[in-house]
Amino acid sequence: MSSHFDVLIVGAGLSGIGAGYHLQTNCPDRSYAILEGRDCIGGTWDLFRYPGIRSDSDMYTLGYSFRPWTEPKAIADGPSILNYVRETAALYGIDKKIRFNHRVVSADWSSAEARWTVEVERGQEKTVERLTCNFLFMCSGYYKYEHGYTPDFPGIADFAGRVVHPQKWTDDIDYAGKKVVVIGSGATAVTLVPEMAKAAGHVTMLQRSPTYVVARPDKDKIADWLRARLPAKLAYGITRWKNVLFGMYFYRLCKRSPERVKQLILGGVRHALGPDYDIATHFTPRYNPWDQRLCLVPNGDLFQSLRSGKSSVVTDHIETFTPRGIKLKSGKTLDADIVVTATGLDLQVLGGLAFKVDGVPVDLSKSMNYKGLMCSGVPNLAAAFGYTNASWTLKCDLSCEYVCRLLNYMKASGYAQVTPRRNDPSVTEMPWVDFSSGYIQRAVDKFPKQGSRRPWRLYQNYALDLMTLRYGSLADEALEFRPAGKTAAAAGPSAAPARQVA
Repeated sequence: MSSHFDVLIVGAGLSGIGAGYHLQTNCPDRSYAILEGRDCIGGTWDLFRYPGIRSDSDMYTLGYSFRPWTEPKAIADGPSILNYVRETAALYGIDKKIRFNHRVVSADWSSAEARWTVEVERGQEKTVERLTCNFLFMCSGYYKYEHGYTPDFPGIADFAGRVVHPQKWTDDIDYAGKKVVVIGSGATAVTLVPEMAKAAGHVTMLQRSPTYVVARPDKDKIADWLRARLPAKLAYGITRWKNVLFGMYFYRLCKRSPERVKQLILGGVRHALGPDYDIATHFTPRYNPWDQRLCLVPNGDLFQSLRSGKSSVVTDHIETFTPRGIKLKSGKTLDADIVVTATGLDLQVLGGLAFKVDGVPVDLSKSMNYKGLMCSGVPNLAAAFGYTNASWTLKCDLSCEYVCRLLNYMKASGYAQVTPRRNDPSVTEMPWVDFSSGYIQRAVDKFPKQGSRRPWRLYQNYALDLMTLRYGSLADEALEFRPAGKTAAAAGPSAAPARQVA
């Protein structure tokens, strides 16, 4: 088996399979392989197995730009999405490029050789193997697969029932007829509650504070109408843009008129739950819409479950676990046989790899994010990272296109190395993401910063990114290009700015 590639992709999930397609389509003369730490394709959509697992983005924007989503549901369940990703990999022969059970642990860049040396642990024996590549493309997501985030709850060891994090869900968890408490109020919690309530005795969603919840049909009538009358790819493209533009409009409306949108959302909840439900306590957040991600409930399933009495919401703080359940700070108690800690993800930067550039360890938190996909001071490295206010794949598709354009430009121009450089002292640092969600705030200091303006600013705007990444010039003053054999005077994210070398 070859040990050197033009490009190595890390991760065989939604992003990695998309990256493989774009590479072999737009750079057919480049060799590549996908390194996957687990033994299967799918990433998030294979890892998460909890009841009701689904997307909270519509599949016309979460699906790939190059392969239309043709299933009837626009808001799809996890198994359907997993099947879509795996079918895509097989259809385009991308699955043959994957090396499973190859967990990447470090990557060392050599300017003299213009290549990365990537160290992997292979299989359960963790056999060390080293591969080399000219360009490294990280498609490993942004959270740890090993475990999710669970707070250190007092007394949790005294609880006689079972405690499970959704990220560690297993098939042997039997909740039929039992009392279940789901801790959390985010996307995972609002998915779990109505699904578990179908079989459980009762499900309580225990939250410290509410989240904005929006009901939406799981089918797109306009998309169905278009598909019945137009070729699949054309209908898909129109629907995709319809949803993109509506999402952009709604996000801007949230930022410009937050109180107006707040009342619209709460009006929908009030209509779904009736005038007597305590919406002020359980569904009225302290923050404005889109300061955190909105929670989508297809066909209002959460509201239906609450109305039926099969589930309920409690807004309170945990004082301690007890053998029989949870004691709250209000003095109330919740009896439970099973507690599900839907308390979020544990984020990590670029798969948790240890990076070095010319022997110098890289602290990515000191770098700045170039166009949302590269890091200042780090050569020939890109990462696929999606939007916080729209579907993940929208940005990843554009990122893949940009990487391919960059690779082709470098080859045509005789360059072997490209490095974003912070050569404009007037650009100031800003947090990686402007989001108040707990899982973001716990890790925001570990991630590369964004800058106060282009090309370092993340605008979370698909139309703007489309123009920048698909059509924007590659001859950017912030990009330093070097031919083979040219070594940078300084290395690492904090290196002194260098001018473009021809």
